[in-house]
Amino acid sequence: MTTDRVYNVLFLCTANSSRSILAESILETEGKGRFKAYSAGSQPKGEVNPYALKELAAQGYPTVGFRSKSWDEFAEPGAPEMDFIFTVCDSAAGEACPVWIGHPMTAHWGVEDPAVVEGSEVDKGRAFAQAARFLKNRISAFLSLPLSSIDKLALESHLRQIGTMEGASIKQPKAS
Repeated sequence: MTTDRVYNVLFLCTANSSRSILAESILETEGKGRFKAYSAGSQPKGEVNPYALKELAAQGYPTVGFRSKSWDEFAEPGAPEMDFIFTVCDSAAGEACPVWIGHPMTAHWGVEDPAVVEGSEVDKGRAFAQAARFLKNRISAFLSLPLSSIDKLALESHLRQIGTMEGASIKQPKAS
């Protein structure tokens, strides 16, 4: 890995309507041009959750141009080659993914689904704010990694550890 190129990062979630959209917008902004963020889902809902957009706007992140799309778009010829792929929901982590060109590094950064929270507008907003906070913390940890000076095994270990940070939706498997 070198510092003189832009790294492509794909965030996967089953519906591609909430968590992966949050992560895409946060990394695209916080990565300051060092990263190009994308998101997709195995079973895209077809629309972005309005609470996700509301939370991004509240935190000053971009909210325009997002769409719920299939991960198949990123496995087709001509698609951007990914350097990193992070699943942000447990169901996507357990699904059989397409074969990714270039063998990107992968990790599971599961966060509870804020879209399933029931209750008042405040309860729903709080769930999205919490998901965004957990994702931003993971992205900040990722951005602090010395990509140009760390070996692949150490980097893979760090990426898995990031997935166990506060708010992890499931326990991570131990590396074998």
